[in-house]
Amino acid sequence: MIRRATEEPVTQQPTPPAIHTLTLDGEEVSFTAGETLIDITYRHHKDVPNLCYDPRLEPFGACRLCIVELEGANNPVASCTTLAEPNMVVTTRTARLETHRRVLMEMVASENRDIDVDPLSGYASQQMRELVDQYDARTGRFQGEQSGTSREDDDNPFIKRDYDNCISCYRCVRVCAEQEGDYAISVMNRGFDTQITTEFEGLLVDSACTFCGQCIQTCPTGALADLKALANKDVPGETVTTRTICPYCGVGCTVDVMTRGEQIVGVLPAMDGPANEGALCVKGQFAFDFVHHPDRLATPLVRGDDGELHEASWDEALDRAATGFRKVLDEHGRHSVYGVASGRAPTEACYMLQRFIRAGFGTNQIDNCSRA
Repeated sequence: MIRRATEEPVTQQPTPPAIHTLTLDGEEVSFTAGETLIDITYRHHKDVPNLCYDPRLEPFGACRLCIVELEGANNPVASCTTLAEPNMVVTTRTARLETHRRVLMEMVASENRDIDVDPLSGYASQQMRELVDQYDARTGRFQGEQSGTSREDDDNPFIKRDYDNCISCYRCVRVCAEQEGDYAISVMNRGFDTQITTEFEGLLVDSACTFCGQCIQTCPTGALADLKALANKDVPGETVTTRTICPYCGVGCTVDVMTRGEQIVGVLPAMDGPANEGALCVKGQFAFDFVHHPDRLATPLVRGDDGELHEASWDEALDRAATGFRKVLDEHGRHSVYGVASGRAPTEACYMLQRFIRAGFGTNQIDNCSRA
């Protein structure tokens, strides 16, 4: 067929993914090719325990807590590494599985110096404690040598390296590599000699670490913990979490600010934040204590006839600024004024600044520090 030049070109529509079904705890559910069993269990709100799993990371299959029974298989399979196939029959809870999980949690609990760590340690820091309590695994049946040696000599102000609480789930190593691309931390040795470390076993400040804090937020035991938040553990009051946007640049990372009373005690990255998906930079993660710094200005200051700064009202300060702008405009013309919006300002404030410069002074000399 001859197509006329005026006709719209035919676009190839993408082929929708094929929908398959399997049986999950007696219920027929759908899935698409490439999904793992743990993906499907989470989507259908099944409580499958795990310690080495983080949905942002490639499946690892180390902790064996997420095992499920698969009809036709001789042994339970790890749901995080098993791809779903059509007509599978999967069971997530049986007496056999629960016994297996309880024994595993008893063994994991025997590996750690502390099970109960402060919730301010990090986003996932309570995961192991919750599982130990869920499976009543504080039995002390297993005792013996422990792995991991804490680095109390690392005096960085952000990350606590308490490896006596490490269970070698490697989530910290994997998030540093897979999410951040820093490869700042790794694993050395095997068995009871396993140790999370940096190159040449040095300090974090001497490594490729950017102090983004992702290792803290994925750690399920508090072995890696937020030192800035833990410094506020004695602040009285209940911890309240408030969803907001990080003010440090124009990316717009979503954060959960933790407060007790009127004081900020820590910051958590929002795992469902559309711009960051659980990631933060060193400023967004740790630079929150300036809010309560004693040197922070709380009242406008204007310079008096004596040349010194004096406290003033907001109206007085704004009038002084307006007078200064008008004087410059009258003496040097509209091109003597320009504006640079801060990346820490919200979109509405940036819009008002460009209106202030363009409409108020008649010049297009306006920029934003986030543009570069």
